[in-house]
Amino acid sequence: MATNEERSRWIVHGERLIYDNRWIRLGLVDVAIPDGERFEHHAVHLDRAAIAVVVDEQNRVLMMWRHRFLFDRWGWELPGGLVDAGEDAITTAAREVEEETVYRPKEIEPLITYQPMAGMVDSEHSLFLVRGADLVGSPTGEIEADLIEWVPMAEIPAMIARGDIWTSGTLIGLFAARDRLSATSG
Repeated sequence: MATNEERSRWIVHGERLIYDNRWIRLGLVDVAIPDGERFEHHAVHLDRAAIAVVVDEQNRVLMMWRHRFLFDRWGWELPGGLVDAGEDAITTAAREVEEETVYRPKEIEPLITYQPMAGMVDSEHSLFLVRGADLVGSPTGEIEADLIEWVPMAEIPAMIARGDIWTSGTLIGLFAARDRLSATSG
């Protein structure tokens, strides 16, 4: 007898690439749903991303105030970026913290990995908890943020309620870090 998983599993018969560049790959996937209906479904493939929640000894989070042109919206975000070919996500997270904030992580550990839009987009996001960071210089090169600040964890809920924190990686990272830190401190 088939399990519920087996009865509701979609079958992939192949994928046809429609568009491909450094940033995005768009495909049409030939799928069959459990009742046997077969059709093409869009699939968006993006590179993996790594994001870091950097927390200091005073229970503050290192955050960046950034503008996102697609939405013409400002918000506080965590440092992070795309995982380069041949690089592991933890290395990317550490590199991005230093490149974007000029702080070098002291201790870094895996926090959580998730897919932000699992129905049609493949874009694995790995989040890491960084405990402590040393200032190693002043920003040079591309400007990633208008402000870089240490924000008290206690202020995070009000910032979310105001809409100052609104991106998925930042929200998930902050909630996961809060839970991890409270579990290890209690």
